[in-house]
Amino acid sequence: MDILKTIRKEIKTCGKTRYRISKDTGITEGQLHRILVKNQSIYCSTADILLDYFGYKLTKDEGDQK
Repeated sequence: MDILKTIRKEIKTCGKTRYRISKDTGITEGQLHRILVKNQSIYCSTADILLDYFGYKLTKDEGDQK
């Protein structure tokens, strides 16, 4: 799963403005612009907020541990 790709897709297709997402999450419109337009990387905490906002949860796969 490409986290940034997923976040960009969700921002573009959710039907909400960057202003609305910003107000709902506390992430600035400038940060959202940099994610969408400039394809810049983001902090894990920002990714976590946005993933949660769009209904995603990050979990660790407890499969084969070596």
